[in-house]
Amino acid sequence: MRAGREMICIAALAAAGAVGSAIWHPRAPSWYRVQAAPARDEVDAAQVRLRWPGGVLWLDARPRSAYEAAHIEGALPLGEANFDEDLLAILDVLQKAERPVIVYCDGLRCETSRRIRERLLQMVPIDECYILRGGYSAWQRQGRP
Repeated sequence: MRAGREMICIAALAAAGAVGSAIWHPRAPSWYRVQAAPARDEVDAAQVRLRWPGGVLWLDARPRSAYEAAHIEGALPLGEANFDEDLLAILDVLQKAERPVIVYCDGLRCETSRRIRERLLQMVPIDECYILRGGYSAWQRQGRP
């Protein structure tokens, strides 16, 4: 009898940990989460293709190692760790860009792209700057290389 209660208690604790991890872990798969409506500064991969068929300027806010491993074609690196150096390297491109700028990071719960966007807008006058909803993983799910 006691062993049965202990097993139930252990199973309940394990289930609570799993549920908590699925809800609050920053790299939890998107199918775990309820999708909220996009914010005004967010666009999804399908919107990018429809709204700007002429292209956009992509900024990859992920760590340099992730950028070097794979990134959206034509994307420029602008990570948090080397923000000032990366910004200086791409400043001419940003100032001459006559197309929307879209910042992306790893996934839906990644806040790095939002922080990069805010810092960027404080330093460079950009008319249109958005965040890719779902990040690089959403871009890959849409069948992009």
